[in-house]
Amino acid sequence: MQSSPTSNTPGKRPISAPPELQERSTRSSPGEWWARCVASVIFLAAAAVTLHGGRIMGGGMRMPGGWTMSMMWMVMPGRTAWSTAAMFLLMWQAMMLAMMLPSTWPMLALYRRVALFHESPHATLGTMLAGAAYFAVWLAFGAAAFSGGFGLSQWAMHAPRVSALAPRAAGIALLLAGIYQLTPLKQSCLRHCREPLLLLSHLWKPGLGGALRLGLHHGWFCASCCWALMLIQILVGLMNLAAMAAIAAVIALEKLWKRGPLLSRVVGAASIAAGIWVFLG
Repeated sequence: MQSSPTSNTPGKRPISAPPELQERSTRSSPGEWWARCVASVIFLAAAAVTLHGGRIMGGGMRMPGGWTMSMMWMVMPGRTAWSTAAMFLLMWQAMMLAMMLPSTWPMLALYRRVALFHESPHATLGTMLAGAAYFAVWLAFGAAAFSGGFGLSQWAMHAPRVSALAPRAAGIALLLAGIYQLTPLKQSCLRHCREPLLLLSHLWKPGLGGALRLGLHHGWFCASCCWALMLIQILVGLMNLAAMAAIAAVIALEKLWKRGPLLSRVVGAASIAAGIWVFLG
């Protein structure tokens, strides 16, 4: 993975954003109120779909080893593996929109302001494309998560000994997720997400191609920053609404709160403790 463009090289002066971007980032552009309204409608619709899915898909099947397999990983009567995957990805993307849109909105709003500052004729369309590219990265993450989770769940359903080992495997996964939260790589990716102004000063390119590149780049670093938290979400229960709200709050605070880096370490320590407890339990 390449290093974040916002990170500083030892012995060199910190990179600063151009003055025109700093000034523009503090002022709302014409039409931003409507952009906020559209983003709010998308967020509310995604949250409604997620809440509905949590109610209808919140159950599961008790498995050997004393754990419960979520319905999200099971092929229900009348469905195929492909339709199960499609339903999973639909719910996943709704959940990602509800969880990630509030914390990634500052980047999208800033992109639109800068595009208008440069008199781009595609400022609004470019903002939508950057957002679509960002969430496409998370959709790919969801496809990988489903492939792994579905394969393991099918293995566990046909092999009781494997199922009995699942709690220990979950403990190890929590331990690894917690360790990652404490690494410099996590902090580097987090700095990228916390400094959208410097990101734009490095990656800004006019046109829809530039918007696509920016969205994919930001999505990659965001997924690199948050994969451990999403793993915790999957282990606790993908459609567990309380866990979902807690993880969404942690993600937002990590990115937006001044003590976000400290919070990421606290969450990492808690995940390590939980992993040890689950493994030994």
